[in-house]
Amino acid sequence: MKEANESSNVVNLSQRLDPSSGRGGDLLNAVRNISSRRLQQYIGNMFEHVDDALFDLAEKAENNAAQMHYFDGMREVRKRRPVIERGFLALVSRELNDFAGGNRAPSAGPNVGAPVGPVPGSVELSLVADNELEESLAITSMIGKNESRLSRDLFAVNQRLSVICGGTRIEDATNPIGPALLAQAFRQAMRELNADMRVKLIIYKLFDRYVMAALEELYQEVNAELMRAGVLPQLRHEVLRNTAGDAGAAAGAAAAAGEVPAPLAADDSEASAELLQTLRALFSARRGGHPAGVPGAMPQGPLPTANELIGALSVLQSQAAMVPMPMAAAVPSTSAVDVAEQVLHLKEQLLSQLGSLRGQRPGQIATIDEDTIDLVGMLFEFILEDRNLPPQMQVLLARLQIPYLKAAILDRKLFAHRQHPARRLLDGLADAAKSWSEESDRDGRLHDTIKAIVERLLQEFDDDMTIFDRLHAELAQFQDSNRRRAELAEQRVAESTRGREKLEQARRRAAREILNRIGDHVLPPLIHGVLSRAWANYLVLTILRKGEESNEFREALRFVDAFIASTKPVRTPEAKRDLRQLLPGIERALRKGLANVAFQEADIEKLLAQLHSYYRQQLGEVAPAPAQPTAEAAAPAPLPIPESIQPIAESVDELEDETASAEPAADTITPEVRDQLDLVKALKPGIWLEFSGQEEHFERAKLSWISPMSGRYLFVNRRGLKVGDYSPYELAMVMAEGRARVLASNALFDRAMDAIVDRLSNDEVRPGESP
Repeated sequence: MKEANESSNVVNLSQRLDPSSGRGGDLLNAVRNISSRRLQQYIGNMFEHVDDALFDLAEKAENNAAQMHYFDGMREVRKRRPVIERGFLALVSRELNDFAGGNRAPSAGPNVGAPVGPVPGSVELSLVADNELEESLAITSMIGKNESRLSRDLFAVNQRLSVICGGTRIEDATNPIGPALLAQAFRQAMRELNADMRVKLIIYKLFDRYVMAALEELYQEVNAELMRAGVLPQLRHEVLRNTAGDAGAAAGAAAAAGEVPAPLAADDSEASAELLQTLRALFSARRGGHPAGVPGAMPQGPLPTANELIGALSVLQSQAAMVPMPMAAAVPSTSAVDVAEQVLHLKEQLLSQLGSLRGQRPGQIATIDEDTIDLVGMLFEFILEDRNLPPQMQVLLARLQIPYLKAAILDRKLFAHRQHPARRLLDGLADAAKSWSEESDRDGRLHDTIKAIVERLLQEFDDDMTIFDRLHAELAQFQDSNRRRAELAEQRVAESTRGREKLEQARRRAAREILNRIGDHVLPPLIHGVLSRAWANYLVLTILRKGEESNEFREALRFVDAFIASTKPVRTPEAKRDLRQLLPGIERALRKGLANVAFQEADIEKLLAQLHSYYRQQLGEVAPAPAQPTAEAAAPAPLPIPESIQPIAESVDELEDETASAEPAADTITPEVRDQLDLVKALKPGIWLEFSGQEEHFERAKLSWISPMSGRYLFVNRRGLKVGDYSPYELAMVMAEGRARVLASNALFDRAMDAIVDRLSNDEVRPGESP
């Protein structure tokens, strides 16, 4: 940190402003106004997303009870939102007022964060205690993560507030707009919400995503305003070789002297720290205790400094930026070979460039630096081998090796912190690239967006790490815009598929009911034609409109029974009486049913006239018609089917056998298909697969929906357009034949780190690498 030069327009660190003075009060008012305006915007934006989040969780709930928790939470949030918003903003305003008045919160945290304990002796004591603990852990985790992420901007705000508050030391925990006090204020406001703890934890996550994540903008505006007012305008928070970097440099010097490097602190999780220590140990074992550098080379002068490494990399980066990017549809083989060569030989190129800059090639480099160079090299080798990425995208992302090596040297936390901006950007690019295919990106928008981000990093990245956050925000905005359009298209595809399946299910139900009732009866062609065509359509529409449990459907089935009964031979007076009693009901039902399926009045009358003739013959009122050569010749002309019901106007006799598409018996399935079938049945909506066709054509598709009726799997591309649908057995067959494979769903960086650990554990040393 550099002190500002004293001048009439600059406030340096030795200055003290009285907050009650005009100047100090004006500056605090400016901070208060900026904070109030932005926080009101952030908290409002957060609540706009709560409904959607809870609704999505309700749809995916494992049971009805869990689903009701989320729906109840939605209703409670809608009702209590104004109170919670007002409460949060009022608490923040009170903190700012107390701060301006000199009533600072203690460093241990504000009173608003004190948990509200249960009533002594309450039977819910244990449950409340568990909920308080869970809530406290969520708040503590949120505060720690954001204080670390925002450390640079928050440090500057703390220092400048210290100046305008008379020199009182302001820390992260006592900053009225710091993550700690804001999170605790929101927790206090959430006491107004009477909802299940699962719902509250979801809201805390959204608060983290839409309020805490936006604090960087707030701090930058506050810092800019205070800088314009002359408060520490030259303040700098050094990033190069920061806390983690300083520790790394010390470890590197110790390693060069033959000492064991000290553990590198990780601010993300114990798992990240353990991973780093494992990597360090594996790199050390691979070297076998030899110093870092060129094998067999003698030391030549002092070890290169971080600034020398960054300078040499900047030269290589400017050269790489001059190489044109491949086109989206270009065959990537040649480009892939070129990029792979660059990835494998970057370390050698860097040493050569260092030699050019300092006049002699270094024989050694610090162990910490060589480990970083090798680790980044392995990361990008993994990218070039990662089948999760299309070849065209592998070539694009591999161009980022030099910027990422610079970022890793500038900030050692890149490999320790899952939320590091550079890491989030690479993971985001890989996630977007995973869904790419030529068919789904005909306009080239996704390819061009990723290409533009790669080009900007190559051309613009010097040592300002904020570029990763800016580019990640641009990528997220592009992804959100495309996701909304894709979700609409995907919803239409799912609804269309669901509609077709409901129609097919209704047709099969109608067919079964009619065929079961006909049984072994041999019906006259006229009666059979009415049941299998006109009345089958009426049954289908009744199922779709009213449901299978409706009175209308039961009445339609009673008509089928009566219609079939009316064809029985009439040999006694009692039988004639029964038939005459049936006929009025048959006619009324036919008129009603055929009108509902859009038959014209003239066609209905024509059919009824044919039936009248048939029944008069049944009753012996007219002489039977002369014998005809065949039954088909005696059949009346089929009635025309209205165009509006053509999609369901298929004869019952022509319906395919339901068993035709059934999956084979388990004992007839091959072991290969059975293994894939187990994998298929474990798939969840949202997982991506790659389907390969002829001539090396491939398509990336997401499992969008699993039909609850047929169990079929619906796949869509990144634009939400249908790629195909399969039964579980059909999909297992395709996968067993190698024409489809599941793509990994975890982040690129995590997969790469696991692969690197495996590679080092197996002691795999490639040509050109030091042992």
